[in-house]
Amino acid sequence: MNIVVINSGSSSVKYQLFDMKRETVLGRGIVERIGLQKSRLQFFPLHKKKITIQQDVHDHATAIRMALDTLIHKEHGVLKKKGDIDAVGHRVVHGAEAFSSSVLIDGAVIRAIKKYSQLAPLHNPPNLRGIVACQKILRGVPQVAVFDTSFYHSIPRPAYLYGLPLSLYEKEGIRRYGFHGTSHRYVTLRAARLMKAPPRKLRLISCHLGNGCSVTATKYGKAIETSMGFTPLEGVMMGTRCGSVDPAIVIYLIENCGMSPEKVHEMLNKKSGLLGVSGVSSDMRDVYNALSRGNSRARIAFEMFVYQIQKCIGAYAVILDGLDGLIFTGGIGENHGPTRTAICKHLACIGMTLDEKKNTHACGEAVISRTHSPVKILTIPTNEELMIAKDTYKIVRMTDKR
Repeated sequence: MNIVVINSGSSSVKYQLFDMKRETVLGRGIVERIGLQKSRLQFFPLHKKKITIQQDVHDHATAIRMALDTLIHKEHGVLKKKGDIDAVGHRVVHGAEAFSSSVLIDGAVIRAIKKYSQLAPLHNPPNLRGIVACQKILRGVPQVAVFDTSFYHSIPRPAYLYGLPLSLYEKEGIRRYGFHGTSHRYVTLRAARLMKAPPRKLRLISCHLGNGCSVTATKYGKAIETSMGFTPLEGVMMGTRCGSVDPAIVIYLIENCGMSPEKVHEMLNKKSGLLGVSGVSSDMRDVYNALSRGNSRARIAFEMFVYQIQKCIGAYAVILDGLDGLIFTGGIGENHGPTRTAICKHLACIGMTLDEKKNTHACGEAVISRTHSPVKILTIPTNEELMIAKDTYKIVRMTDKR
C-alpha cells in the first residue's frame, strides 16, 4: 500500500510517500513560502536526482497539486500514476476532546477540525486546507486525520484541569490538551523495543526538544502528564516561545507597558525563549557556541533551558512512581550532546547516570546511559510521518475489511 503523508502548515506543505509493505520512504518533499514571493518546491525521490521548482505558489491547493505531480514525474517520479496512491494521512494539530485516536475523514470530521480551529488558529486552518485539496485532487482516495492531541486523552483530570472556574472548562473547553503527541507516541514505542520490554511495563519520560519543546510522562503505555497545555506556548522555554510564565505578566504588559494584546502575543510566541533571553538566536547550536565564547546572556539562556527540563523530569518521576527510561528526541534532543549532558548532570538521585563517551558519539537510536544505570537514557530520532503512515494503513485496512 502506497500512503502519502501530508503536513500542511501556514506557508508550507511537507509530504512523504511510504511503501507500507517495507515501511520505506519512496520520496519526500516540501513546498515553501506558499502565498509569498520566491515560492519553492523541493522533492527528494529515492535513488533519483532531486527536483527543485521555483515558481509562485498562491495557495495550498496549488501546492498539493504540485507535490502530487512530483510523485508521478516522468523522470524523477516514484509512481506511474496518481491512481497508485492508496491513501493519504494528514497531520492535524488539534482534535480537542472529540478524537482520542486517528480517524477516517468524513464530513463530520472536517466540521470538527474547523470548529477546533478556534483552539489552534495557526495550525488547524492550514491542516484543513491540505485535507480539502487532497479530497478534490484524489477523489475517492481514503483520507485519515492523525491528531497531535489524541495521545493525551489518557491524562487524568487533576493533570488536565486548570485552577480556573470549572465553567470555563465545561463551556469553553479550556484545559491542558498537550501537543507533539504523535512524536511522543512514536519514541515511546521505539524505546520499548530498544529496552526489550512491552510498553505496558514501562514508565517513561520523553523530551521532545527542538524549536518547540515538550516533556511527556508515559506510564504503562499511556500518557499521564505533559508540559504543553491549552496551547503549545505553555511548558518549558523553547526556541522563540517563553514557556510557562505568571499570567499576571500579560496583564502588566498591557496595562503598564503600552503593549497591545497582539504585540504581547507576538512577543511571547516569537521573540522570547532562547532568542529573547540570549539575544543571539533561537537555535541551540548558536546559543551554545556563543556561550562557549563567553557570552553571558547565552549562558543564562542555556542554564534556564536545562533547569526547566530538569524540573519537569524530577516532577514526572514522582507522578510516575519511579522511572525506567528517559528519551531525548527532536533537533536538540537527538543531536546536541552538551545539552543532554547538562540535563542529566543532577539526575543520578533518581537512578540515571549518563555515559559521556556514548553520549558524545550517539547517532540515531542509542542507549547513552552507563551499563548499570537503573534508568536507561536513550536518544531516538522522531518519525511522526511514519507514525501517521502506520495509523493510516491500519485504519484503511480495517475499513476495507468491513
